Amino acid sequence: MKRSSAVIRRVVLAAAAVALAAGCTPDASGTGTGRPSAPASSSPGTPGATPTDAPTADGKPPSPSSTFPTATPSTGAPSAKPLMGDGDENEQVRELQARLRQLDFFDRAPTGFYGTMTAGAVKKFQARRGLPETGSVDETTWRQLLSVSRKPTADELKPSTTNKLDTPDARCMTGRVMCISKESRTLAWMIDGKVVSSMDVRFGSENTPTREGLFTVEWKAKDWTSTIYHTPMPYAMFFSRGQAVHYSADFAARGYAGASHGCVNVRDRAKLSALFDQVKVGDKVVVHW
Repeated sequence: MKRSSAVIRRVVLAAAAVALAAGCTPDASGTGTGRPSAPASSSPGTPGATPTDAPTADGKPPSPSSTFPTATPSTGAPSAKPLMGDGDENEQVRELQARLRQLDFFDRAPTGFYGTMTAGAVKKFQARRGLPETGSVDETTWRQLLSVSRKPTADELKPSTTNKLDTPDARCMTGRVMCISKESRTLAWMIDGKVVSSMDVRFGSENTPTREGLFTVEWKAKDWTSTIYHTPMPYAMFFSRGQAVHYSADFAARGYAGASHGCVNVRDRAKLSALFDQVKVGDKVVVHW
């Protein structure tokens, strides 16, 4: 009997060794499944992932990319790249503004500067077309705008002024003069009573009003920064103790929602640049109602 028991034990041990070599392991019930076991999970919710300290097939430590499951690429649409947005200043922005104006989304002359007013107009257009209201122009917004508007004419791109010109003051009817009306908020560059060019302007606030009267251009500076307020004053033409006609990025962006510190602000940089080249020191400046 003892010999028979020893034989039986040897047979059982041999069978167990064969089973282990074949990859059989006990399942939860304690009986063999007959299938290779799944690798241990490295973390909850990721069954079958290789443990972080397990070697790879070649016996080397796992690399970071093999340690964790590969991320599944996002199936969402990629974010649209803006073609135009806040702070841009170019001819495409001018065309954008002209097309929005055709559709009554933009209520002023194109300036070529992309500020808060342009962003607001773009948002209104996007809302009307069922697009995300980003306020910037991506390819989808631009394509849809092109499809419902026409190519702007030269006058639409660069009209004489948004505001209707006032009747010129009598002092503006002779000589070379920048005739500036507080009533119509316009500047008309006149030579011998004829309007050569015109543009919208903005004035000082109640606390820092723009002075009225007859003046002359005292000096000019293409690139100037205020020594009092430390703000840029490109194309400055000084006419009255520090007050000047100059370009204002704030006027271009916010329109009449703001005011100057007494200067005459112009929001169309290209027009003012051309005017700056024509005006000479000693030319007249008339500021009137």
